[in-house]
Amino acid sequence: MKQENLPMAVGGQAVLEGVMMRSPHAMAIAVRRPDGTVILKDEAYHSLAERYPVLKRAFLRGPVILVEAMVTGVKALTFSAQAALQEEDADKEDEPLGWGSIALTLGGAFLMAFLFFGFLPHWLSGKAGYLVGRTLTPADFTFHAVDGVIKGTFLVLYIWGISFFPDIRRVFEYHGAEHKSICTFEAGEELTVANTRRHPTAHARCGTSFILVVLLVSILIFTVFFPLFPALTRRGLANNFFQVIIKVGLMFPIAALSYEIIRWGGKHSRHRLARILLWPGLATQRLTALEPDDSQLEVALEALKAVLAREEHPLPEGQPAGDTLSCAECQH
Repeated sequence: MKQENLPMAVGGQAVLEGVMMRSPHAMAIAVRRPDGTVILKDEAYHSLAERYPVLKRAFLRGPVILVEAMVTGVKALTFSAQAALQEEDADKEDEPLGWGSIALTLGGAFLMAFLFFGFLPHWLSGKAGYLVGRTLTPADFTFHAVDGVIKGTFLVLYIWGISFFPDIRRVFEYHGAEHKSICTFEAGEELTVANTRRHPTAHARCGTSFILVVLLVSILIFTVFFPLFPALTRRGLANNFFQVIIKVGLMFPIAALSYEIIRWGGKHSRHRLARILLWPGLATQRLTALEPDDSQLEVALEALKAVLAREEHPLPEGQPAGDTLSCAECQH
């Protein structure tokens, strides 16, 4: 599949024993089941920006894309969990995950993230004043620099720690397969395992890079914002909690600016400034995007080919989307 022009933007996400790929107008999830077959679900995709073109503008598109990525990510993980954990007993009916269970899981995850990547680093940053010999509050640049270092350290340690779990490691390998497949497509090469194997596991537009850019941008925005409102910089446990709530609210403009940086960096990856801005994320991908095997590359390519095929042959208006099929020829 040789690409004559610049390729369309294709992104993805690793899921349990598979990969989700998303193009401007299509989404596909390919998952390898316990019996070795690959189940593929592909469907048309319509973003909010298509219905409301104003959302395509700079600094508006970032938060929208982030929210859409979260929604599609949950759908992809739900589908992959049902497919990858399917019992070998064909007579047993699948019990779909209910939205209550999904909401409970996501709620617990957000609470843990708030405590360990929001409140705890913020509180420890104030205590760090004892190490530098002066009181630190959110009005100080040093406070936010320390906060960013603590968050980055927690993040790297968390990723490193969970990478020892076999199931998580396989997700990280599928993450590498996703990147390799997209790199092959963007290079205009035929989508084969042999071609895909040669490409790197890191990609400039990866969500890992986005998180690290968010971290750097947040230091800048917090340093500018909090000194403007002295009443918000007081010390105390309750004030710390309130300050973290404000930080969560500021995540929308931070995400907007961070997305524009990632977007610019992806288009100008050889620019010196882009390399500096994206280097932390690319380095962290050594932990989150591992080298996959050929069977994992096959799964990623199945999902990528599905979205490209749907882009070339979209469904007629009004025809329901969503096909599921088993690829018995992909057995190993």
